[in-house]
Amino acid sequence: MDSYGTDTVKELDQTSEEEYATQSKLIKEFITIPSIDKAWIFNSGSGPQAMVAMSQANLLANKRRKFMLSGHISKESSNLSVNFHWAPFPVEMTGASAFVPSPSGLKLLVVRNPDDKESSTKFEIWSSSHLEKEFHIPQKVHGSVYVDGWFEGISWNSDETCVAYVAEEPSLPKPTFDHLGYYTKDNVGLDKDIGSWKGQGDWEEEWGEAYAGKRQPALFVINVDSGEVEHIKGVPRSISVGQVVWSPSSKGSAKYLVFAGWLGDKRKFGIKYCYNRPCSIYAIKFRDASSGSDEPKDNAKEAFPIHNLTKSISSGFSPLFSKDGKFLLFLSAKTAVDSGAHWGTESLHKINWPSDGKLSEIADIVDLIPVVNCPDDGCFPGLYVTGLLSDPWLSDGHTLMLSSYWHSCRVILSLNMLSGELSRASPNDSDCSWSVLALDGDDIVAVCSSPVSVPEIKYGKKVVDPAGRPSWQWLDIQNPIFKSSEKVTSGLSSLEFKILKVPVSNVSECLTKGAKKPIEAIYVSSSKSKENGICDPLVVIVHGGPHSVAPCSFSKTLAYLSSIGYSLLIVNYRGSLGFGEDALQSLPGKVGSQDVNDVLSAVDHAVEMGLADPSRITVLGGSHGGFLTTHLIGQAPNKFVAAAARNPVCNLASMVGITDIPDWCFFEAYGDRTHYTEAPSPEDMSRFHQMSPISHISKVKTPTLFLLGTMDLRVPISNGIQYVRALKEKGVEVKVLVFPNDNHPLDRPRTDYESFLNIAVWFNKYCKL
Repeated sequence: MDSYGTDTVKELDQTSEEEYATQSKLIKEFITIPSIDKAWIFNSGSGPQAMVAMSQANLLANKRRKFMLSGHISKESSNLSVNFHWAPFPVEMTGASAFVPSPSGLKLLVVRNPDDKESSTKFEIWSSSHLEKEFHIPQKVHGSVYVDGWFEGISWNSDETCVAYVAEEPSLPKPTFDHLGYYTKDNVGLDKDIGSWKGQGDWEEEWGEAYAGKRQPALFVINVDSGEVEHIKGVPRSISVGQVVWSPSSKGSAKYLVFAGWLGDKRKFGIKYCYNRPCSIYAIKFRDASSGSDEPKDNAKEAFPIHNLTKSISSGFSPLFSKDGKFLLFLSAKTAVDSGAHWGTESLHKINWPSDGKLSEIADIVDLIPVVNCPDDGCFPGLYVTGLLSDPWLSDGHTLMLSSYWHSCRVILSLNMLSGELSRASPNDSDCSWSVLALDGDDIVAVCSSPVSVPEIKYGKKVVDPAGRPSWQWLDIQNPIFKSSEKVTSGLSSLEFKILKVPVSNVSECLTKGAKKPIEAIYVSSSKSKENGICDPLVVIVHGGPHSVAPCSFSKTLAYLSSIGYSLLIVNYRGSLGFGEDALQSLPGKVGSQDVNDVLSAVDHAVEMGLADPSRITVLGGSHGGFLTTHLIGQAPNKFVAAAARNPVCNLASMVGITDIPDWCFFEAYGDRTHYTEAPSPEDMSRFHQMSPISHISKVKTPTLFLLGTMDLRVPISNGIQYVRALKEKGVEVKVLVFPNDNHPLDRPRTDYESFLNIAVWFNKYCKL
C-alpha cells in the first residue's frame, strides 16, 4: 500500500472489514469514471471529424491512463439532430505525456517524457496511418517537456515544419572530483568505475509545489523533418518561459515566437495555483535555418533581442493571435499581482500586431473585458478563465468563445471583438457547468456536467435572431461518449441539486456593496429522503484557496458520498471566484473569521430550511478548506459529529518559514502585501498564531480524520502532524493516513481512492448509517 496511518496496523473488527469491502467495490466504480480532457475538430472531405482526449484512473499502476477516441460527426438539418459516430474502441496512448495535432489535422505530435534523469525525451510524428518520424532528445540538450501548468506550451508553426515547445534547461555545470578527491575542470579521462563523482554545485531556486526539480523552463524549436533541436537564445535565465505560440506568417515579415515569461531572478515563489506572480508577454525573432533567409549565415547562431510587449501591465499570459493575425490577445491577472491575492478577477486585452513585424511600433494595450468589481444581480460577474483554446474563433474571425466561472457555475461566453458585446452561449437557465472543448465552424462542442450527472458532450448549433445576434441551440448527441456502470447510474438516479442563496451575517458598514451580497451553497440530496421525511446526514464541503470556487460540476468522489446516503452542502464563501472582485477582496485579513462565519451561516440556513439534521453534520475540506475545517471544529465544537481534513493549514506561524508561498501567509493574515518579509517579527508570528486553527485547539472535541502527503511543498506535512499531536494530547479521537509519495492535491489514483474510502467509513461511524 502507498499509505500508512495510526489505525491501519490495528485489527479491524468484523463490521469494519465488511464495510471496507462493500465501500471499496462501490468507490472503485466512481473513481474509474473517465474524464473528458480535450477535443479537436478537423474538416475532411467526408465531413467534420472529432478527436477526443480522455483519461481514466489506473489503480494498479497508480497513474492516469490516457486514451484517444475518434469519430465523425453527422448532422440532420431537418430535425437539427447531431450524432457522433465513434470508433469501436479508443486507442490508449501508453507512455504519452502530451499529444498535439497539427493545424491541418494531418499530423499528430506525441511527446514521451522520460521516467528518469538519464533517458531521452521522445518526439513522434504520426500521420493518419503510420509513424513518420521519431526523435530522441538527450538530457544534455534539455530535460522533460512541460506538458501542463503555467509553463505548458507546444505549438506547431503554420506550415507544419517546426514545433516550438518549453522544456527544462540543462542544469548548470557541477564540479567534478576524481578518485583521489581532486577537483578537475572537465570529465575528460575520468572513469566512474574508479570513484570519480560530481559535486552538488550551487543551489538553485525551484518553482515550488508540483515543480520539484523544475528550475528553468526554456524555449526550444524542433524541425520535424530533420529532428534538429534549437535552444532559442536571447531569453535571459531570469525569465522562465511558457505558453509559446508562433506569430502569423505573412510574406516579407519576420517570424516571431511569442510567449509568457515569469521573473524568478530574486526568489521563485510557488507558482502552482498562483496567478499573483508577475508575468509579461514577450516576443523573440526566430530564424529558420531551412527557410532560405537572406540573413548572413554568420548570424545564424546569434541571439536576437527579446521584446517585452506588456511593460505597462503587471500580468500577461495565454497569448493568442486573431484569425487574421492583426492583433494579439492575452489574459491578465493584474488584480491578483497588484493586490497579492493568489487568484483574482481577470481581464482580457489586445495589442495591434504590426504587419511588417517591427515590434518597436507595438501599439498601446486595449482593454476588451475589464475587471468587474461589483456585478449587478444577474449580470456578468467578471472573467475567471484558466486558459484559452488554441483556436477559439468562429468563422467570422472576430467572435471569441471561452469558458469562465459565473457564480457557482462554469459557463461558455461569446465575445464580439468588433462591438465588444459579451453574451452567454451556454443555456441561461442551466445550473450545470459548461466548458467549450472545440469549435465546428460556428457550432460548439462542449462538455456539460453537474454534481449529479457525469460529463456529457453537448453540441451547440448556432442560430441568429432577426437583429443579427447569435445564440446557440444545445443538442444532446445521440451516441454518448461513454456509459456509466449500473452501480454508478443507480447511485446517481435519485440525486438532485440546487443552488442556495445564503444571506451573510454580521455585515459591517465598512464592507463594499459586493461584499454584502448573499453567498451561494450547492445543496445535493436524494429525492428518497424527501419521501421519507427524514434528512440524510450532511457533509459540509469547503473548498481551498481561499480564492477558488467549487462549481456545479461532476466530482467522482463527492458523487460517491452522495450515492451512499449523504447530502452535500458545498459552500462558496466570500473570497471565492465568480462573484466579482469586491467580494473576493473582502476576505484577506479576515481568514478564520469571515469565511468561518459564512460557512456556519450556510449550515444554519440549511437547517432552518429543513434540509439538514443538526445532529448529523460532518465537515470536509483540503488546504484552505482544511484550514476552515479545523477552524470550524474549534470555533463551533458542538456543530459537527465528525470531520476530515486533507493537507490542512493548521498553524500559519509554523507554515510561513517552510512553505513555497510564505507571501500567502502574510497576505491572508494582514490583507495586503506590504507586510511581507523573509524574516517574520514576533508580532507577525503572534498574528499568524491568533488567526490559525491551532489557537482554538483547547475547544476541539470532534473526531477528525487527517489525510496528509509527505511530498507537499505547499502545506508541509509537519503542519498537520503538529495539530494531530495536539489533539491526541487532549484525548480527541483522530485517525491519520500519510501518503509518502503525494504532494498537495492528494490526487494520485490510489490516494484518491483510499482517501475517500476512509472518509466514507469514518463518517459512517459517527453518523450511524
